[in-house]
Amino acid sequence: MYDQVKEAANYISSKLDSVPKTAMVLGSGLSSIVDEMAHQIVIPFDEIPYFQTASVKGHRSDLVIGEYQGTQMMVMTGRFHFYEGFDMKQVTFPIYVMKLLGIKNLILTNSCGGINEEKVAPGTIMVIEDFINFMPTNPLIGENDERFGVRFPDMTEPYSHELREVAKEAASKLNIRYTEGVYAGFMGPYYESRAEIRMLKGFGADVVGMSTVPETIVANYLGIDVLAFATVTNMATGIQEQKHSHEHVVMMAKETSKMLIRWLNLVLQEL
Repeated sequence: MYDQVKEAANYISSKLDSVPKTAMVLGSGLSSIVDEMAHQIVIPFDEIPYFQTASVKGHRSDLVIGEYQGTQMMVMTGRFHFYEGFDMKQVTFPIYVMKLLGIKNLILTNSCGGINEEKVAPGTIMVIEDFINFMPTNPLIGENDERFGVRFPDMTEPYSHELREVAKEAASKLNIRYTEGVYAGFMGPYYESRAEIRMLKGFGADVVGMSTVPETIVANYLGIDVLAFATVTNMATGIQEQKHSHEHVVMMAKETSKMLIRWLNLVLQEL
């Protein structure tokens, strides 16, 4: 795998004069963020060796490098999900590539369902402080390559305390209301049952989604600092009255992304 990651990293770097230190992965309905970027270099995923192509509505399939609020950024306009049929190495392959490119900070965004009614509601943005992996596997299963990281990586602080403080200070300056909490990663692709949501709530999850956790695990393994924002687009099964629809999720994500973009603007300036 190391040789494949290196080949992909070399291909991307051949398109660039310099490589940014910060990367971002965009969740459903959040691809409009790239509209704010100047001097864009757009590389379709299917041009990059060993990259997959995102198939979920609301996700583009481009790697965009450009200037965002005066900061050089690398942005994945979509991500790969375990439920699409990819294995965990394919899902997290871009994070390995980011490491070899020299990325230091990774900002993850996602759309998710709210569980903790006391903390979140549709439209809430949550800064993730910890995660629970409810997927049936994780991306570090298998033989370990010490060139990437140690066999047993620590997960005491999966989301950088320093980066979260930067985000919280930026929110205070902009008078943006937010919350902090625990994200549960669920395999999908179906929306969870009532019983599963009761279980997740009992385990201390504040929100639930179908991404982010594999990327978080690998980024920590590789020594990349992570900051993650979860956009609550709906309440989870058994909490909201109506049935779920992906179209509604994308619509709510697009509405909330306006506030998230303002927030990210200042966060990136501070970084």
